[in-house]
Amino acid sequence: MNFLSVTKMATDDYVGFTFFVGCMAMLAASVFFFLSMSSFDKKWRTSLLVSGLITFIAAVHYFYMRDYWAAFEESPTFFRYIDWVLTVPLMCVEFYLILKVAGAKKSLMWRLIFLSVVMLVTGYIGEAIDPANAQIWGLASGIAYFVIVYDIWLGTAKKLAVAAGGEVLKAHKALCWFVLVGWAIYPIGYMAGTPGWYDGIFGGWDLNIIYNIGDAINKIGFGLVVYNLAVQSTTSAAKTA
Repeated sequence: MNFLSVTKMATDDYVGFTFFVGCMAMLAASVFFFLSMSSFDKKWRTSLLVSGLITFIAAVHYFYMRDYWAAFEESPTFFRYIDWVLTVPLMCVEFYLILKVAGAKKSLMWRLIFLSVVMLVTGYIGEAIDPANAQIWGLASGIAYFVIVYDIWLGTAKKLAVAAGGEVLKAHKALCWFVLVGWAIYPIGYMAGTPGWYDGIFGGWDLNIIYNIGDAINKIGFGLVVYNLAVQSTTSAAKTA
């Protein structure tokens, strides 16, 4: 199949619509973050670069996933998890970058990255390789997720954010809420697409629409939080200069 060809899409194809809108929204966000880099000090440029990379990688994958869905009307699970295994660890890197001012060590970053990879790999196995045991793999994925939540809400990351205070603490809290509430949409999508005790609750929901909306909100939202932190920090520095 040629992914570069234009594929006809039905007007009532809401899944395809969310793929297209997600692609364009994240591409626009990438351009915004990349062009904004020159407006800030060097210490914020890496954070904005990572934000732009997150949305750009997602936009490219959404372009392919939209065509895959239009051609086969099947969930592009493989492409989606490739996207996540690249972008979710980068979202964890953002925590390290904004907490560097409080003395965050790279061990924190690698711990969050490791946990995110475990969360994604076990989720992929349950959704695509061993759906008969989806509940077990989903539990393993959920445990890794809740360890991440603990680290950023109550663990080392939280202590560093409190030590930094000010705008860094506010940005950290905002990112924490994205992980706690925003990322919660992914296990909902997982349960909507796999068999288990939860069939009576989430059975019949379209996991692709859930995933697509969650991706756009979380990835763009993460970048906007970092962008706002850069703006606030730059403004504060200008006032005290």
